[in-house]
Amino acid sequence: MTIRYDGQVAIVTGSGNGLGRSHALALAARGAKVLVNDLGCSVNGDGDSSNAAMETVAMIEAAGGEAIANSANVANMVEVEAMMAQAVEKWGRVDILVNNAGILRDKSFAKMEMTDFRLVVDVHLMGSVNCSKAVWALMRKQGYGRIVMTTSSSGMYGNFGQANYGAAKMAVVGLMNTLCIEGEKYNVKVNCLSPTAGTRMLEGLVTDEQSDIMTVESVTAGLLTLCDEAAPNRSILCAGAGGYARTHIYETEGIYLPPEEQTAENVRAYIDAIDSPEGEQVLVGGFQQTNKFIAKAVENFTKKINN
Repeated sequence: MTIRYDGQVAIVTGSGNGLGRSHALALAARGAKVLVNDLGCSVNGDGDSSNAAMETVAMIEAAGGEAIANSANVANMVEVEAMMAQAVEKWGRVDILVNNAGILRDKSFAKMEMTDFRLVVDVHLMGSVNCSKAVWALMRKQGYGRIVMTTSSSGMYGNFGQANYGAAKMAVVGLMNTLCIEGEKYNVKVNCLSPTAGTRMLEGLVTDEQSDIMTVESVTAGLLTLCDEAAPNRSILCAGAGGYARTHIYETEGIYLPPEEQTAENVRAYIDAIDSPEGEQVLVGGFQQTNKFIAKAVENFTKKINN
């Protein structure tokens, strides 16, 4: 089976360099028409230039593909809506959105300025919100859409000096969890990619030898499986250095305490049973947890009556 995107239109944000460029090139090589978005800023979000996006477009065209450049700031909804309109005016539809744009403003939480916290959240979280919202109605109307959020191990597991980045990256997982439910009946599937690659975002944090192993192409191979017709829904795919894994959020089976035993001391006393992995499961909606707790309470109440 060969994964192709013939006749499809993709928007890839932050695709003037690194991972985004790799994603855009691969989508185009497999038949997609690609809107290459990049503000052209530095890793910390300073400056802007359309050169990066234009360079990626030139590479796609040189390989026989079709692409257009766009320099919208994903944190600006007006610019994002204009970007989507540009793609629709050119090609009539949008099938794939890869939310890849991002910046870093790393500092320990004690030393971090709130302006830096807010800026990173605006780009990573609100940028993904804005772009997804801009294509949402169109994808529902088409009866087809594939959206990929870019999350991170820093969000799922934490990383010193990245409270802003980690918060934003975990937030897009929450965004995915709801959008995949709302989009399912319209064949709009939403997934997350958690990449590890030797891009400029990791400069100075890994050795040259490690960077050579952590190719952007190895991550893009995973990305491509999240935005074709056979893509999953609600998946967190981790990819880097040729390694591929999936992250799941599990909830333990837990316990039930009757009203007269619902004290802080008893919760502490039963913490081992609460933590036990036996019977843990992946929930696919918030009310599954609610229903589980209510079922435990009803079961206990029924037992009391019967006894």
